[in-house]
Amino acid sequence: MSTTPEEPAPTPAEPLPGAAATDGHPATPDDVILRVEQIFKRFGAVEALRGVDMHLNRGEVLGLVGDNGAGKSTLVKILCGFQRPDAGRIFVEAREVNFHSVKDARAAGIETVYQDLALVPQLTVYENLFLNREITGLGRVGVLSRRRMRSLARRYLDDIKVHVPDLNAEVEMLSGGQRQAIAVARATRLNAKILLLDEPLAAMGAKESALIMDLVKDLSAKGVSMIVIDHNYAHLFALCDRLNIIQQGKVTVDIRVAETSIEELTELMVTAFRRQLLAGHAQLDADRLAPSPPHL
Repeated sequence: MSTTPEEPAPTPAEPLPGAAATDGHPATPDDVILRVEQIFKRFGAVEALRGVDMHLNRGEVLGLVGDNGAGKSTLVKILCGFQRPDAGRIFVEAREVNFHSVKDARAAGIETVYQDLALVPQLTVYENLFLNREITGLGRVGVLSRRRMRSLARRYLDDIKVHVPDLNAEVEMLSGGQRQAIAVARATRLNAKILLLDEPLAAMGAKESALIMDLVKDLSAKGVSMIVIDHNYAHLFALCDRLNIIQQGKVTVDIRVAETSIEELTELMVTAFRRQLLAGHAQLDADRLAPSPPHL
């Protein structure tokens, strides 16, 4: 009689699993800005999330690692308010929240930057920064206050150290790194506490990647917390403080970047994949069964 190998136990919710503040000291409940407990999500016969427990510390950059269909994108869609979990709880700054829409998540301080950035190429830098959040002149309904938007855009970009010489330049004229920086800047301009970043360094050269890495580090130092999805392990090691591996809809590994290596992470992923095959659980890509969220 064949036996089925045991699945790795999911990270427990209490106490904080391997939690550490970004200074290396153990995290306390006050350090945790986002916490999810036992999140489940099903699409028909496919169980995309099977009891996800996860936490994010203040000012921390957390990387999500997993094969296609592991549940990463489904989890992000739930955190950004586009989808609702079938079961489970979400806490932002120790307060339980229930998101019915992307607007609800934004109101709680959660913003998402997608891989396609959702910028309008023919609009200028400052117009993209204020897209769908335009400032109108006092007493002149519908008339845009372009001078004020340019002034605020320059002040904010300088504050987060994003160098764009001409705010009147159309976004399509910028480099890939500059466009990514503008998308991140737009997400954080309204005081977002938590950023969800989808492949932020995709198809970038070394110089452009360095620009985004510097931006992420600067925002982290300012207290912005981030969750990064990236299939490139080198990117995750350059960007993140901690990594969560998601397999078959569960967080199976929670480890600090300083305590592992790319080689060890690769071995963990290979081992988890072999265990999945031996257990006979061929996970379908559940993320493809649901529509993508609106960007704006």
